[in-house]
Amino acid sequence: MNIEKIKITKMNGSGNDFIIINNMDKSISAEEFRKYVPLICRRKLSVGADGVIIIEPSTKCDFKWRFFNSDGSEAEMCGNGSRCAAKFAYLEGISGRKLKFETLAGIIEAEVKDETVKVLITKPYDIKLDYEIVIEDRKYFISSINTGVPHVVKFVKELENYDVKKMGKLIRNHQIFQPNGTNVNFVTCEGKNTLKIRTYERGVEDETLSCGTGSVASALISYLKGFVNKPVYVKNMGGETLIIDFIEENGEFKKVYLEGDARLVFKGNLCYDSIKP
Repeated sequence: MNIEKIKITKMNGSGNDFIIINNMDKSISAEEFRKYVPLICRRKLSVGADGVIIIEPSTKCDFKWRFFNSDGSEAEMCGNGSRCAAKFAYLEGISGRKLKFETLAGIIEAEVKDETVKVLITKPYDIKLDYEIVIEDRKYFISSINTGVPHVVKFVKELENYDVKKMGKLIRNHQIFQPNGTNVNFVTCEGKNTLKIRTYERGVEDETLSCGTGSVASALISYLKGFVNKPVYVKNMGGETLIIDFIEENGEFKKVYLEGDARLVFKGNLCYDSIKP
């Protein structure tokens, strides 16, 4: 594989940044490239990103993606990444403004607007409210939901100084979520339509500035608990606000929409120095 012939696009969705590669001609092997993902996602030493998205042809949609976390693990879904992938496909002429693409979580529908991208995510499932776990001999009450990937939602009184990295890691690796672990969101309510969250992401193994599926998870759990009305505006640490709207009947979410920005940051080619250990 000739690394220096690989063209990359850097995109940002509400503080989550991604390296996107157009592989519609199947000129590279995603599995072979996977080993380079942790190297090129390194901050300061390489390109730096929360993940890598490889766009490939599909027989039933506009395209399909392979999504790799910054540690090289493959994820089923990424909300902010899905918006970036949709805008990338539109800008590259792969699709029109309205499009569909395949993920491991299912088919995602998207619409590229002038300032934002709106995606219809896969149907959430495995919803559990207010159950107890024990961490370091203390009891904590949490809720969880799968919005394409698994998420825990924990409500806290004071978010700014909360030790997200410590608690996020402990919950992410708790025995009840093994073997694959979970993402963890810490949430406060700011009125009947607004949340503020901080997220510890599995695969990044750190707090990120934003998480689309985590924002959806937090909004849906908050709604079920009666804390907010729809649509829900979710403020992330990246400074952007995501809009989550949905159709719900008797506690079941029929359709869930995630809307927010998706920005093209730069285009270029990889260099061999970017994958040096």
